[in-house]
Amino acid sequence: MANRRNIPQIRLSDSQREKLKAEIKAFYAAEREEEIGMIEQIQLLNLFEEQMAPIIYNKALDDAKKWFAQMMDNLDSDFYTLYKNEG
Repeated sequence: MANRRNIPQIRLSDSQREKLKAEIKAFYAAEREEEIGMIEQIQLLNLFEEQMAPIIYNKALDDAKKWFAQMMDNLDSDFYTLYKNEG
């Protein structure tokens, strides 16, 4: 595998964090019929940000790599269809 630079930890903006805390609170109210406090919202958000976000990010990179590889394969075959017979 190629050398990787040290990628900084994924960090959300303040507005993204506020939106996600509201989503967590709404989820608990709708799905569990529970109130969730601010501390619990922050703890869950930190868990997602620190533990789950890198996994999801890496999966997205893998998916993008597969898509680009497929597009390059298509480009290669499409390129050769442009050749003319030299008869």
